[in-house]
This record gives sequence, C-alpha cells and structure tokens, in this order.
Amino acid sequence: MIELTNFFNLINGKKVALLGLGISNTPLIDFLMKHGAKVSAHDKKERSGFDAEFMNELDKKGVRLFLGEGYLDDFDEDIIIKAPGIRRDIPSLIKAEEHGALLTSEMEFFFKVSPCEKFAITGSDGKTTTTTLTHLMLSEHYKDTARTVYVGGNIGKPLLSFVEEMKNSDIAVLELSSFQLHAMEVAPNGAIITNVAPNHLDWHTDYNEYIDSKKRIFSFMDKGIVVLNYKNDITRNMASELPDGCKVRFFTSGDASGIPDLYTTVYCKDGKICVWDADEGECVHIMDTDDIILPGVHNIENYMTAIALLYGRVDNSVFKKIATTFGGVAHRIELVREKDGVKYYNSSIDSSPSRTMAALNAFGDKKVIAIMGGYDKHIPYEEMGDCVCKHTRALVLTGATAQKIRDAVTGCETAKTELPEIYMVDDFTDAVKRAHELAHDGDVVILTPASASFDKFKNFEQRGNLFKEIVRGL
Repeated sequence: MIELTNFFNLINGKKVALLGLGISNTPLIDFLMKHGAKVSAHDKKERSGFDAEFMNELDKKGVRLFLGEGYLDDFDEDIIIKAPGIRRDIPSLIKAEEHGALLTSEMEFFFKVSPCEKFAITGSDGKTTTTTLTHLMLSEHYKDTARTVYVGGNIGKPLLSFVEEMKNSDIAVLELSSFQLHAMEVAPNGAIITNVAPNHLDWHTDYNEYIDSKKRIFSFMDKGIVVLNYKNDITRNMASELPDGCKVRFFTSGDASGIPDLYTTVYCKDGKICVWDADEGECVHIMDTDDIILPGVHNIENYMTAIALLYGRVDNSVFKKIATTFGGVAHRIELVREKDGVKYYNSSIDSSPSRTMAALNAFGDKKVIAIMGGYDKHIPYEEMGDCVCKHTRALVLTGATAQKIRDAVTGCETAKTELPEIYMVDDFTDAVKRAHELAHDGDVVILTPASASFDKFKNFEQRGNLFKEIVRGL
C-alpha cells in the first residue's frame, strides 16, 4: 500500500508514458498532469486514426505523442503505465525496466494507492454481469449510509482518477481480465472466478498461462472469501491452491450433492436458489429462479455467483430486489427492438464459444437466427457445433472466423439431422440485413459472434452499437 501523498510525490516531475490511448488510459492524462507528471502517449494507431480534435487537445496540453509503427521502440520515461492488452514481456519493455523504468498499469496502481475495500471478479464468461450485480447489490445495501460503491477495472471508468475522493469505508467492485491479471500482484478483500474455458489464446502463450493469469486474482491474498464454480473442473480444483487464511465458497447450477458440508455453497434445486450455510449448518432459501427477469440459465448462475460472495454481508432481501428489477447489461442478450413480430437481440459481448452457447441456451427450445463470426483468437470452435445445430434455424456467418465456425457446425454429430441454413456474408451490415430477410413473425434474431471484434471493430461495444443502429433502421 502506497500512501496517496507518496504516490503524488512519486509522479510529480516524472516522465510518465501511457501505452495505449484506449478506455483504461485516456482519462488518466489530466489526472497525471494535474499532479505534475510529464505525460507521453504511445499508440499503434497513426494520428489519422484518432479524432482530430482529441489529438489537438493533447498537443495543447503538451503531451508527447509516439504513434504508429515503432510506438514501442524506445522509452526515456521514468514510469510506464501499459494498457491491459500489451504484454509486459516484450523486448522494449524489458529493456526499459532494466534501465530503471517502473512498469505498471492503471489497475495495479489503483490497488496500491486506493484506501477502499476491493472485490475482484474474473472468469472466461459472466464476469461483467456478475460484477454489475455485485455492484448493484452492495449499492442497494449501503444506499442509506456514507459508503460509496464504485465499479471499474475492465468496465466503467478508470478508478485511479477517483482515488482522491475515496474513503477507507468505500468499496470498489472490479472486473479483471486475464490481460490485467497476467503480471499483477493484487490482493483483493474478496474474489470470484466464474469459470475457466479456452479464451484469448492469440495473446497468451498457451492455455496454462491463461489459467495461471486467472489464479493471480487470489494468489496474493492472505484472507477473505474466494468464490469458485464447482461444476467447472478447473475452478473447482483451484480450491486446494488457495493461500492460508482464505475461505472458499462454491456455487453450482445444480443441487449441492457431492459438495462437502464444510463449504458454504449457493445452489439451485427445484427452481429455488438456496445457500448451504456451513457456519450455521442450515439451508437458506434466497429466492426463486422465476424472480430473475434476465433470460437464461447462465444469468441464474451469475446471480448465484454474486450471492456466494455477498451472503452474510448483504441483507438477503436485496438479492431478490435486484433480481426482479435489473434488466441486464448492454450487449448481453440485450433486446433491441421487436419489428413485425421478430425480436432482435444484441449479444456482442459473446466473444467465445462458451458465451455463445449460453446465449443460445437462454432461448430454450426455440430455434433462432444467429449472426456469428469475427476476429480469430485461435480458440477451438468444435465444442459449440452441436449446440448451434440444436438452437438455430439459420446461421449468418461473417468475419475472420466464419469458415472455422462453419466447419465446426457442419462437422458435428447433430448436423446429420438438424443442420441449420448457413449463409456466408463478408460485410457486417449485409449480414444483419440477411438475417432480417430470413426472419418471420415469431422469430428471434441474435448477434452472438463467438468471436472477438478486432477484425473490423475497435471493441465489442462498437460492434454491438452498429448492430443496434442497423436494426433500428430496418
């Protein structure tokens, strides 16, 4: 922990490099300069790729700019704050550290200087909704107190800019990606790993490194609750790796049979979400699954995950109140509109096969028209072939992964009897319009890419917003 005054003394008069002019770094420029830092910005995009007014503002502020090819070649800065998507083991950063530069990230600095309590959430799927639910539950519980509950990390605004106003009694709920965790030594007050499945293998050296990055969320804790998914083999086995002083809690979408009674566990049985309270030796009914207005089994699991962390901390009545009022996070099975009896859903966040399977399963036995495809993260798609065949009437494929998804679908066992119509459409806008042409009264059209967005878009939000714009213009 660094005292705030010591942090400001650390950056005052120092040359500070921001690597990546994205969501996590851009708001830090004014904050750092306010406290005397001499800021430089490095980004792989050329100047022409940015808004001209934004570039002119940086010039006026005296920000040194290193843009385009070679933006990471040489550093003369004292402190380097990298964006999450930049690995810290690239040669130029290793060289900079060897010459005395402090290499860190916005979130790593936040952990070191923020005085508030911190809950951290990671996982391959469900972490954004679980983070949002945890934030809403805590905010509702403490709404009549002087405590402020912040949300940040991989979502929301960079919280380092808010440290001056934070109190010891405040709480920060943080979504952390494998990119952020990869080289961080963080010790939250409580942690969640929703699940682990292959993802981001274009960035990580291999699957083991990806898994190890997720484990870092608890590796440096010496106390606190760690919530793990009992049904996921990888996360269940992490229970034996927790540091001394940490207490594991499980959640499971089934009943709690087979889970030792010594673990407090949130489970689902006969349409009821219950907690086995290991401390009290009793089962507590929290709410019915029908109370949750978000569709899909995966959202029931998201609620159970947040409940597992906050049970005993938050009034049980809060859990049901949020369930009956929260309509969901943008880009996650988000209903855009209904036109001519067809419902259009935006689930642009679905950047992996497991996310897409969860989205398709949310519609039960109904066969939908799905738009899939995008940037290739070098992850396998075979696992979702049967699910796609069972849950889609038509499949519109676009982007770099279109052929890989087609091969996974046509090559699965279910394709012999339930192969959907498949259309290959290169242009994203044309893909949405093709799905519209295929839809009839009573149909569902969903954007669920099973792929990242970086082949054609800056991020999944931009992809989802374009989808919504096209749909609203139909």
